[in-house]
Order: sequence, then C-alpha cells, then structure tokens
Amino acid sequence: MVNTQRNVTFYALIAAFGGFVFGLDLMNISGAIRYISSIFELDDGQVGRVVGISFLGVVCALFFAGTLCERYGRRAVLVGIALAYSLSSILSAFAVNYEMLVIGRFIGGAAFASITVSAMYIGEIAPAEQRGKFVSVNQLMIAIGILLASIVNFFLIKYLDDISFLNGENVWRYMLGAELIANVVWVALLLTVPESPRWLLKKGRDQEAKSIIEKIVPAEQVTSFINEVKQSFHNESKSDTLTQLKNLFHKRMSLVLWIAIAYAIVQGGTGMNALLSFAPMVFEQVGMTTEDSFMQTVIMGVVNLAAVFIAIFTVEKLGRRFLTIAGLVLVVVAHTSSWIGFKDTTYVFDQAAYSKIEKQLEGEEVDMTKLLPLVGTTFENDVELKKALANVLSKKELPLASGAIINQTIQGIKPMLILFGIFAMLAAFNMSIGPILWVIFSEIFPNSVRSVALPFAALVQTLSSWAISELFPWQLSTFGAANVFLMYAGIGLIGLVVMYFILPETKSKSIEMIERDLVRA
Repeated sequence: MVNTQRNVTFYALIAAFGGFVFGLDLMNISGAIRYISSIFELDDGQVGRVVGISFLGVVCALFFAGTLCERYGRRAVLVGIALAYSLSSILSAFAVNYEMLVIGRFIGGAAFASITVSAMYIGEIAPAEQRGKFVSVNQLMIAIGILLASIVNFFLIKYLDDISFLNGENVWRYMLGAELIANVVWVALLLTVPESPRWLLKKGRDQEAKSIIEKIVPAEQVTSFINEVKQSFHNESKSDTLTQLKNLFHKRMSLVLWIAIAYAIVQGGTGMNALLSFAPMVFEQVGMTTEDSFMQTVIMGVVNLAAVFIAIFTVEKLGRRFLTIAGLVLVVVAHTSSWIGFKDTTYVFDQAAYSKIEKQLEGEEVDMTKLLPLVGTTFENDVELKKALANVLSKKELPLASGAIINQTIQGIKPMLILFGIFAMLAAFNMSIGPILWVIFSEIFPNSVRSVALPFAALVQTLSSWAISELFPWQLSTFGAANVFLMYAGIGLIGLVVMYFILPETKSKSIEMIERDLVRA
C-alpha cells in the first residue's frame, strides 16, 4: 500500500528546501554586512543595495518564472533556480569589489523566487485539507535556515580571534560561501521528486500524471482527483503567458487580485526582511555590543522556528483568515512597542563614554582621535549622532565603531519594550502573515492563470520587501529608529483594516472550489 502522506511530506520538504537556502542567505548577509561595509567602504545607500539587490533579482526572475513553469514544469524550474543560486554563492564569497558582490547577490534573488515556485508545486500535490500545513513548510525551512546561520555566525564572531584562518577581512566570505554546501544538497534532492501532476494533466501527459497521483492521493480518490482537475481545464482554449495575463486582469478576477496584492504589500511592508537582514544593526541601536547583537540573532532564530511550528499546527484548525487578522494585530502592537522604546532616547558623549569606547574598540582599525571633538556633546536622537559620526569617521571606520559608540553613549532607552517589540514581531510574522501569504497564494488562483498569477503576486510582495530592505539603512540614518518602527506600525494597521474586510476563509477547500467562490462567472 502506498503511503501517500509520507510521499507528499517528502516532496513538499524538498520543494521547500529553497526556503532553507534563503533563510541561510538572509542571516548570513545580516552577519556579513558589517565587515563588507568596512572593507568596501560603503555608504548607507550601498549597504542597502547589497541586501536589497537580491530582491530585484527576484523581480527579474519572476518575470520569467510563470512562462518557464508553464513550458518546462515546476520541478525543472526549481532545479534551474538551485543551480543559479550556486553560482550566486560562488560570486558573493569570492567578490573582490562591491560591483562583483552586487552581481552575485542579484543572481541570488533566484533563491527567493524558488519559494513562489515551490508554493505552486506544493499547492498542486497536497490534499486540500492539509494544503495550508504543507505550504507553510516553506516558512519552516526559512526559519531553520535562519536559526542555523545565526548560530554559525555567532560562533564565528565569538571565536574570531581564536581561529587561525579567520579574521575581520575574510570572515564574511566564509559566511556567504558556506551556502554552496546547501545548494549542492538541494540540487541532488530535487532530482528525486516528480513533476506536478496538475501540470502533466494540463500538458496531456495523463499516464505520467496518474502514476504520480497514485503516490500522493489514496487509491479510491485518484479518479475523482483527475476528473476534478480536468474539469477546471475544460473551458480553456489557450495556456500561453499572454492569454493567462489577460485572464488574470479580467474583471471576473478582481477580488482575487485585490486579495493577493493587498496581502503581498502588507507582508513585505511591515519590515520583517529588514529586521532579519540588518539584525545586528538593529540590536546595536539598542546599545548592545557586537557579540551580544549576534547572540540576539540566535534567539531570533529560535523564536522564528517556534512561531512557524505554531502556524503549521494551527493553520488548518484556526484558518487562514483568523491567523492573518490576529497576526496583524500583534504586528501593530509589536512595532508600537519598539517605537515607544526608542522615542525618548538621547546619546551622551562624555569622557567616561570615550574611555569605554576606546577599550571596546581595541584591536579595530579605528582612529580614536577623530572622536575627541565629540566629547562633551549630548545628541538628542540617533539621527544627530550618526550625522556627527559620519562627519568625523571614514566609511571604513564607521561600521566598525558605530555599535560601540551607541552602546556607551545611549541614555533613556527602554530596552525591554524594544526587545519585546522585535521578538513579538518575529512571532507574529512567522505564525501568521509569513507562511499564510504563501498558503493564500497557492490556493486562490484558478488553474487557468496559476503559472503567471503566483509569480505576479510574488512580484508585488518582492517589490514591497525590496523597498523596505533597500531603504532601511538610509531610513535609520535619516529618520531615526523610532520613526522607522512607527512607519511599520502604520503599514500594519492599514493592512489589518484591509484584510479584515476582504480576506475570505479558504481552509479545507480544493483549488477548484475556491475558484468557484472567488471568481465571478
């Protein structure tokens, strides 16, 4: 007897392995950016670009993902993505200048594009009553990647001076290069999974599709599964990309589009990717040392993983709508808490602080005499402090010194409110809008437009995430940490109101049933 549950689980985990690679990359660049900024002497815009460029890579990949998925199948596209990301890892780890690093990370955008394709694939092989759980595996794999990278980065930083071949000049190369191991494993695993049976049926390859369906659907349901899928294709005359795009933007699809676009903007716009990609930088704003900042990223990884498990085990019980609304309420509370924690902060640069900074930066390539003119100055907010530091320190010195300076001069901060806000945001995102977005995307689009609709929705989400990540360093320097978190709270509040009124419940419904509910006749 075929164990269909085990097969679906196995295929879903492998398809979602790109999420693991993405999680690794997200935290590895988070740990590496401090050293990259110093070595290549980057300004705020360039720092944001090193992180944000991967999302632009996703944008470009998504323009082709739908057509490629339709022509070559979901599995073949996933293999191509894994190979492209391997190239990205090599270019990034061996980058000799800023431009080469940006090119490598641009190609690496394919890793995130894989999440869209894997959501499509999983949504097409998983049974309706368990689709939410299986598609949420994407977020689980991201969380595992984040946790593993956080642990490795912490130990690399903690024992940087004790490992002979590591130093501040090359540690970031090991962080980024280690991803190649995961890529090789992913390629090997992808060669063991079958193609999407829905895609095979669409291409008229019924016998191949049936042999796969028999592995993922109980024997007594195979015939009805095939008939239901074929019925959804019955009225289709074409399936090329242009035709699918026309169908997608037809007025009969307006509700589906509104749900997808609103969810995509809210998920990307609430700042999760910025918090992860610049995690040590965020914790430095609280006044932590470099080592403590990296330790906090490990705790972030644990919170991430725990929250995703909550989502996986509740998405079919509580439903997509409830988890989304509840999660957005917590997002607003979390960011508001961080805003309150930061808003009354001042920075006192006295002689005692100078002495402590000098001791903390011992061994770093920072000319402490440049800071002497700042002694005796009180800065009313982090924006004023960063402007003053940028005027006296070089681009090479600033990334190395800013954390220690904030750590020793900060006054009036409410660290517990900020830490609560950051970890509450992580929990809210990973048990609600993080994984649920991909569940919704895998469910609401009819078979007739799925190959272009999922990449389009992911494109909107990616542009939202890109804008947040690209601008984050500049926003911190220009508006200050308090106002950045207040902005995220505002986006979350708007999203909460919109999703409350337009998001339906889709749990336990087949893709074909959801189509009948949401698409106008």
